[in-house]
Amino acid sequence: MNIEQYIATIQNPWSPIEIARFDDHVIRLALFHGEYHWHFHPNGDDTFYVYRGEVVMQMRGREDQIVREGEFFVVPKGTPHCAKSESKSYVVMFQSKALESVRL
Repeated sequence: MNIEQYIATIQNPWSPIEIARFDDHVIRLALFHGEYHWHFHPNGDDTFYVYRGEVVMQMRGREDQIVREGEFFVVPKGTPHCAKSESKSYVVMFQSKALESVRL
């Protein structure tokens, strides 16, 4: 699996593509650029790996977390959050196939 080949196919920010499945999970890749909307996942954690770039993870009631290239970050189940990135950043997400998202 070559992540660079998948990156070449992504044109729009915040539009993840599925790159693999295992057990009851999915691995997605997305371009983060600008600010996403606030949301939460009532039935599971949200796990991010910043492959390229830098992402600020905003979470209600908590200090913003800067996630740099090569770092992982987990948003706990039920935590309202919003990612933003000033420059183009590519992020790999490891999620349950059944992960629900509720927009705030």
